[in-house]
Amino acid sequence: MSDIPPIVVGITGASGAPYAVRLLEQLVAAHRPVSLIVSKFGMRLLDTEVGIGSIDALRTAVGKDAWDSCIETYGNDDRGAPPASGSALTSGMIVCPCSMGTLSAISVGASRSLIERAADVTLKERRKLVLVPRETPLSAIHLGNMLRLTRAGAVIMPAAPGFYHRPKQVSDLVDFVVARMLDQLGVEQKLVKRWEGEAVS
Repeated sequence: MSDIPPIVVGITGASGAPYAVRLLEQLVAAHRPVSLIVSKFGMRLLDTEVGIGSIDALRTAVGKDAWDSCIETYGNDDRGAPPASGSALTSGMIVCPCSMGTLSAISVGASRSLIERAADVTLKERRKLVLVPRETPLSAIHLGNMLRLTRAGAVIMPAAPGFYHRPKQVSDLVDFVVARMLDQLGVEQKLVKRWEGEAVS
């Protein structure tokens, strides 16, 4: 493992499992240590959307050697794990995808699970917290929770891919969003060419 503090990655039950898998692939490719927490509904989502039915299957999908060198997993019910304490250093946290239930719980400091507690710790320690919801349309309750979290210091990053890079396949759309996540986490990425403006004639 690296001497760099880990990035805490939470996977919850909102749609968007391909984003989570691609994010993990890119983090281990960058040799960044990861503290991974997958909720029960996050695991069901992985199975439903990408056919990954267990943590071991996720390890295989990401790459066993890279996984073993970079990723430490914790149960979502283990509120005694390192991410639950502010004294355990991290390089921030991302919840991808982030269900509206998880977002709501984080917005009120519920801390009912390790993901929620780790997010609460990330906010109180003034570390980067990135939440990636994938929901539409948004209710006033959703928007209110997002505003409360933004004011508390979190980054709300809806999984909304752009099209100016002219994607040709679904993986291009996934990479667009994951590239923005990596930018927020301070991890170098070359998934998507950066916008350089258009020539004006």
